[in-house]
Amino acid sequence: MIPDQGCLLVVDDHETNRDLLCRRLARSGYTTLAADGGEQALEQIGKHCFDVVLLDIMMPDIDGITVLKTIRESYTAADLPVIIVTANSHSEDIVEALECGANDYVTKPLDFPVVLARIRTQILRKRAEDTLRESEERFALAMRGANDGLWDWNLATDEIYFSPRWKAMLGYEEDDISQTPNEWFDRVAPEDLDLLRAAIDTHLGGQTDFFHCEHRMTHRDGSYLWMLSRGLAVFNTNGEPTRMAGSLTDVTARKVADPVTGLPNRVLFLDRLGRAVEMNKRRHNYIFAVLLLGLDRFKVINDSLGYTAGDKLLVAVARRLESSLRAEDMVVRYGKSQSIARLGGDEFAILLEEIHQVSDATRVANRLQGVLKIPFELDGQEVYVTASVGITLSSSDYTEAEDVVRDAEIAMNRAKVHGKARHEVFDNAMYIRAMDRLQVETDLHQAIERQDFVVYYQPIVALDTGDICGFEALVRWQHHERGFISPDAFIPIAEETGLIIPLGGWVLQEACRQMSVWQAQFPHLATLQISVNLSGKEFFQSDLVARIDTILRQTKLQPSSLKLEITESVIMDNAETAATMLEQLRTLGTQVSIDDFGTGYCSLSYLHTFPLDVLKVDQLFVSRMGENGTNAEIVRTIVALAHNLGLKVVAEGVETAEDVERLSALGCEYGQGYYFAKPLSAKAATQLLSTKSGLVSKQTEVLSPLPSQGQT
Repeated sequence: MIPDQGCLLVVDDHETNRDLLCRRLARSGYTTLAADGGEQALEQIGKHCFDVVLLDIMMPDIDGITVLKTIRESYTAADLPVIIVTANSHSEDIVEALECGANDYVTKPLDFPVVLARIRTQILRKRAEDTLRESEERFALAMRGANDGLWDWNLATDEIYFSPRWKAMLGYEEDDISQTPNEWFDRVAPEDLDLLRAAIDTHLGGQTDFFHCEHRMTHRDGSYLWMLSRGLAVFNTNGEPTRMAGSLTDVTARKVADPVTGLPNRVLFLDRLGRAVEMNKRRHNYIFAVLLLGLDRFKVINDSLGYTAGDKLLVAVARRLESSLRAEDMVVRYGKSQSIARLGGDEFAILLEEIHQVSDATRVANRLQGVLKIPFELDGQEVYVTASVGITLSSSDYTEAEDVVRDAEIAMNRAKVHGKARHEVFDNAMYIRAMDRLQVETDLHQAIERQDFVVYYQPIVALDTGDICGFEALVRWQHHERGFISPDAFIPIAEETGLIIPLGGWVLQEACRQMSVWQAQFPHLATLQISVNLSGKEFFQSDLVARIDTILRQTKLQPSSLKLEITESVIMDNAETAATMLEQLRTLGTQVSIDDFGTGYCSLSYLHTFPLDVLKVDQLFVSRMGENGTNAEIVRTIVALAHNLGLKVVAEGVETAEDVERLSALGCEYGQGYYFAKPLSAKAATQLLSTKSGLVSKQTEVLSPLPSQGQT
């Protein structure tokens, strides 16, 4: 009789013995794997699941006794039976092996029928013990289920028995609930009731083997609990259901807990906040506050240390916030209760109930920001974080919890805009600004599709001759209803939403096209250059160089006629990647200028390694050169630094003849500003070029309808 199939591991260092035994076992119906020594045996056991191990004692690398001891560190004799294979004369080995946990032994030369019998005995014993263990586990599970709410529905009388535990889970005493089905269904969330009834009907109709449904139920205190209802129907000989019984399990913790931090998630927080909103309507003296806390620069930590470290930081932040909120004086001084949750990403929400005034909420915000300033240790590395906090106070105008969180988020974003690591209290003006910003974002999407933009050109002038040597391209939005919109109002939004990439690409294409037209129209001005700003998002696009090359080819503009302007902060955000990108632009033949130099944090140790052509002095320094000697000395230092590095200098914000004189005296080659011209339309710039006159001797007539100078 061929035994039940099982998987065996044969361990023997003699190839002949090993192969012979494996072949005979295979003919008897077993699956076999072989190992030529102890080390390979342990490796196989780590990879596969075996029913029995046939283990030779005498092996050269690791002896069988040592292998057996190692096996027993992870597997009991019931989990993995081991049969020792030894010579007749080594009885002491058999005794030692049995003491170390061997299940049985066979001696060499092998009596194969005996080997088969002993293997079969061990497999049957193992399977019997596995069956017993599974039965015990099922029994334990049933016992745990008995601690859940039990119900028994008599379908003939339409009465349901609800166990005391079923009632207690929902906050009721034994006599509070009758035996009607409505006691169950009336407490189910209206949105989930159809789902529950459909699951019951499907099972009673014989279409499913078991009844199973997750749904929400209302607790006596008004909160929602997530419940798992399971059951089984009994059918009569006619196939009609006569009875159905089952259990009710509270799975709220699983459904509403954040999987990373273990805090309540957004669903549970909104449920609690919703009750606070309702309480505020009923009680005029009931005041609550919501604090929405967002970690500053969390993306940087994720990008630099990895998402695992980011999750560890979120857990550490959650524990620290919990610890701070549990402090006794928090309850005494700032309110009767607090609820904390993770809403997602790096955002945490705190609900402060029954506070007295707005200062209670701001003091909590200050306290939480303070405790987060203490460095966190992640895998032996100190990490510093700050948080921006938005605060919303209860108001009779609120009807939905989501609206409270929305306004707290608006206030939090305001705090981030104003410098981070601070808090802001929501007011209606913030909401109006947020809605206006949302409208701008919506219109911006449409404007890019319709190309509702124009490029203006501000001359860049050689200070020694007054000749125009180039233009800076500046984008303007000609809104179909609101007229011209300042770049300050839409460029930050375009940056944040990623719309700056298609917008910047359009500006680059249009500016190159226009410069190509001018060079053809004015052959004697073939050395004119067009300067175009690149945002950080554009600069680090992997296909940037290829796109620029395509535009140059399409517009027939020489690469040397294009000058790309990048702020120093963008370059220093990722200096190594920036150096590679700048080198590729240099290879393409374009020029590169650092814009707004002196306002960022460019490292001099890096500066000389970058392939650059021009430094542009920020107008902040130029406009104040006459106030005292300090700014003039700053400009002098920048000019000297640029010249030492072989770079040219362009001064922005030139507004007076005195500015021109001072800059020329300091050795600055080029200037740009209202003294020469405001940003001009393409038509006005063409007219200016056609005059062939210098611009240093007299101030040019203002041709642009716009009062401000903006950048792409």
